[in-house]
Amino acid sequence: MTDSSFVANPHDFSFCPKCGGGLEVREHDGVPRLQCGRCGFVFYQNPVPAVGAILLREGNVVLVRRKYEPRAGDWSLPAGFVEYGEHHKEALVREVKEETNLDIRIRQLFDVYTAMDDPRTHVIIILYLADIVGGELRAGDDAVEARFFPLDDLPANIAFSCHRYALEQVKQRLASGQLLPGS
Repeated sequence: MTDSSFVANPHDFSFCPKCGGGLEVREHDGVPRLQCGRCGFVFYQNPVPAVGAILLREGNVVLVRRKYEPRAGDWSLPAGFVEYGEHHKEALVREVKEETNLDIRIRQLFDVYTAMDDPRTHVIIILYLADIVGGELRAGDDAVEARFFPLDDLPANIAFSCHRYALEQVKQRLASGQLLPGS
């Protein structure tokens, strides 16, 4: 699904990264995009890749309470952005360790979601099922709390819509037998 009216944070960028000229919103290929008035450079604002883990144990899932905005104090799956030059699976292992102190083994791809409710940017998040293989659950990095929640008693304040949707899908797939409960 494409929303052609969506331009991520157009006011955050004023100058061309190529020549320093001023950027203006112009229609390009039928989509409003930032373009340099001096050299013509088109500033494509592409989605940002993120990764997240679904960590299940005995009908419970690991969630972290966010320390920073956006949505500080709300709960989310352990997740974060992929750094430039980093493989997305390495990013997943790093993010889970930073936020939960857990060591994981990636089991399988769960799903990929488009997320446009993060005010910082348009996100493409890759969620994996993963097994806990070490570490002791505790909040770290940008989390103030990390804990297991029963899937049938999740907090109401899940930070992002794709996390809420994924958690509903986890429950449905477990109930239908399409998903094994994990370690």
